[in-house]
Amino acid sequence: MNLGWKLAQVIHQAAPESLLDTYHAERHPVAARVLRNTMAQTALMRVDDRIEVLRDTVSELLSMDGPRKRFAAEMSGLGIHYDLGEGHPLLGRRMPDLDLVTANGPLRVFTLLHDARPVLLNLGEPGGFDITAWADRVQLIDAKYVGTWELPALGAVTAPTAVLIRPDGYVAWVGDLNQQGLTDALTTWFGPPTAA
Repeated sequence: MNLGWKLAQVIHQAAPESLLDTYHAERHPVAARVLRNTMAQTALMRVDDRIEVLRDTVSELLSMDGPRKRFAAEMSGLGIHYDLGEGHPLLGRRMPDLDLVTANGPLRVFTLLHDARPVLLNLGEPGGFDITAWADRVQLIDAKYVGTWELPALGAVTAPTAVLIRPDGYVAWVGDLNQQGLTDALTTWFGPPTAA
């Protein structure tokens, strides 16, 4: 999915070819981590007195909530965090599948991603964001969510006012009451603004 939506952006000339370079930057560290975890799991399968003690220690750790949640997030891929810069803990992580309330009724976040289009999810004042110059490429959804934002491996995080969600479900920008950085994020991931 990571490569697919980027290829589509470049093929449709919505974004520059340099967008494809982000694939390696994002996925190479993930692949290295998978290899590392696989090597560790393989080592734990050896039959050896020392490995048996290590297996017991790992089992004890996995009986605790924190390590168990982190390990589960690693194993499921939900712990992936792309380095998209400093900021809110959601930035570069998979967007939680929240139950939203919109003017058209209730819906889930992942339903918005079925069309493989990016989404700017505005959870603040309706009409608070103007992305007219990207309206042909990015859906703007005004919605409300009541509840805790829970992320695998991190736990509860502060609810943002707005999030820009890439077609692969990862958060490309997190905003509060202003639009600082939104234009840069839209341009980086979805190409330059369309002339009016």
